[in-house]
Amino acid sequence: MTCCLGSVVLEPKILVALCVQINEMWKRLRDLLKEPSQYQVDCQKPKPVLLSTGEMFVPYAWAPSILPIQILRLGNFVILSVPGEFTTMAGRRLREAVKETLINNGNGEFDNETHVVMAGLTNTYSQYIATFEEYKQQRYEAASTLYGPHTLSAYIQEFKKLAKAMATGEQLGGTGLSPPDLSSVQLSLLQDPLGDSPPPGKRFGDMQQDVAQPKGGSFKKGDKPSATFWSANPRYDLLIEGTFAVVEMLQGERWVPVYDDDDFCLYFKWNVTVDNGSLYGLATIEWEVPEGAASGVYRLRHFGSSKKTEDSPNEYFTGASSAFTVS
Repeated sequence: MTCCLGSVVLEPKILVALCVQINEMWKRLRDLLKEPSQYQVDCQKPKPVLLSTGEMFVPYAWAPSILPIQILRLGNFVILSVPGEFTTMAGRRLREAVKETLINNGNGEFDNETHVVMAGLTNTYSQYIATFEEYKQQRYEAASTLYGPHTLSAYIQEFKKLAKAMATGEQLGGTGLSPPDLSSVQLSLLQDPLGDSPPPGKRFGDMQQDVAQPKGGSFKKGDKPSATFWSANPRYDLLIEGTFAVVEMLQGERWVPVYDDDDFCLYFKWNVTVDNGSLYGLATIEWEVPEGAASGVYRLRHFGSSKKTEDSPNEYFTGASSAFTVS
């Protein structure tokens, strides 16, 4: 497998109107945000400017100006990673340009049997890419081509550079500019969780309501054993590399995980309850015993984390229900 990386550096122009004219009301509303410069207007012709996002930078740029691109190769199979949605004809022209470049610059390893495909919406998203002809005619796709009528030409130019380097083995000077990291300036109306604590005498992970044992002594396929734990807000740590809920099976003397919150049969629910005027978090784990579950002894286990203050480290906890039988 080989790979070529690069970036398309484009001046983000705008989100353009869905037609070739714009009435005065929309112009006035647009100008409250940002009146487009004459440079922007000229660049986007024949489309009028609806939002001049390329000139709007608060709290950060409204449109990306650096777009990552790459080419991956698996034998005779070539993948173009593009950060947007290409129209059918735009995609065809890009693929043909790359294939032609590979064949003309290779040593025979690329030919008419070389298969070039596109993987869209890769690494970032910059809306649509239409052809020059489509840009002048279409409403939706062309109106969402942010960088003007020559956007496709810019992509073809940069992808041909990568394709030539891949065919000749040329070492490109670095990977080009990198898109900025905007994570520190993101705006959110969702407040960070803070101040969670269990009730007096309890710890996070302790049982609030244990599994209710069935009258027959064991659960059947399709039954839904559940348990509820005192817990903190799951947004303290999304446990992307872990899990909030696990079904464990007793194998010998060891509890072995057999289902987690990746499985559709296992449900994790978090809610807040009021007790003596105070708010406390509860995590409920419900398992719908699947038809393929082996008979045996099981338990439900919960994982979570909490923080005492905004700057304090995460404190991780776990808790487990009592054992129950599935037959």
